[in-house]
Amino acid sequence: MKGKYSLLKDYQRPTFKDQTKVEDTVAKILDKIKVHGDKAVRAISLKIDQQAAQYIELLPFDDYDIPPALKQAIQSAHKRIKKFCQFQIKGLKNDQYSDEMGEFGFIYQPIERIGAYIPGGQFPLVSTALMTLTPAQVAGCPVRVACSPSADPALLAAASLAGATQFLQIGGAQAIGALSYGFDQTAPVNMIVGPGNAYVNQAKAQLQHRTQIDTLAGPSELLIYTNQVKQPEWLMFDALAQAEHDANAVSIVVSESVEMLENLYDLLAEHDKGKALLKADNIVLLLADDQQQALDFINDYAPEHLMITDESLKTSLFKNYGSLFIGENSAVAFGDYCAGPNHTLPTAGAAKFSGGLSVHQFLKVLSTQKISSMGRGVLANISAKLAAAEGLAYHQQSAEIRKQLDD
Repeated sequence: MKGKYSLLKDYQRPTFKDQTKVEDTVAKILDKIKVHGDKAVRAISLKIDQQAAQYIELLPFDDYDIPPALKQAIQSAHKRIKKFCQFQIKGLKNDQYSDEMGEFGFIYQPIERIGAYIPGGQFPLVSTALMTLTPAQVAGCPVRVACSPSADPALLAAASLAGATQFLQIGGAQAIGALSYGFDQTAPVNMIVGPGNAYVNQAKAQLQHRTQIDTLAGPSELLIYTNQVKQPEWLMFDALAQAEHDANAVSIVVSESVEMLENLYDLLAEHDKGKALLKADNIVLLLADDQQQALDFINDYAPEHLMITDESLKTSLFKNYGSLFIGENSAVAFGDYCAGPNHTLPTAGAAKFSGGLSVHQFLKVLSTQKISSMGRGVLANISAKLAAAEGLAYHQQSAEIRKQLDD
């Protein structure tokens, strides 16, 4: 420690306790659902959440009795999220080419049945309903099952507006099990998306061999890279905002400026919540020796949310992040709710190999091939030689029998 900040070179991403306990608990829940089906889903839901697992009929958006200002905010957010999804998909089209061997192409096909998990324990996450269902709506997935322990009217309204075709009221690992194995005469989904607590995340991990998932999401992360700002108080609230998600959420500020870090520390220390989060290491201030050390750390850390306050920096310097926020105006909270890009993002370093939820994840890319008469002979010759080298006799015969017609 150097008083109000730590040295960047000494920082390690925190690890979390009780992982084995979570894994064992989830494994038992999923095994009961696999064996006993609906009976187990209902019993576990009653035991853990003290409520019955049930499908709720969704009403048209305008039929929900929610405050007009909130209704307008939901509509505005949905419009912007949908606009970004449509922007993502506009360049995607089925295509093919022809040569002397035949016709070859690919087709974009929406996944038929998707489940969107929407946390609703501590807070009913209305924004997550919009973020998880709208891309599936734009992609054209025919069945879109919203799933949440909450039946808050605003959450139901958002799910309805974002195109949910069904709403299953259930939470936790048992919700993921119900989606994956099917529940109440409803078939299993093909894909499950959406964030959740450690039990939800672990259930997705254990079921991804049978049901596609978006990502394994851990506690929320924010990394702010800043050396000079006009409004340091804005950054304080950005750090507070992401750190309030849960007890393991982390907001990190990286800077080469001692003055910058000390000013932020003083602001946080004068704020009751900020002071507590600093003490608990939910907000961490790190001093870098120079820009290269900062960049190396950021790209290795691969944060869920990355904010850079210097708009003159080339974005190509940053390789790994869930979503990038450029400049002081770009509050991460805007991205959480209504800017347009998705807020369902990779955490715990997963941004090194994956990005945020998008329309693309709700689409399968299917290839097609139609071989011409000329292609049949040429490709048969190539295939037969490769099959013989691999020792796959019937592959070789399947190729050579097509060649014989030309001999």
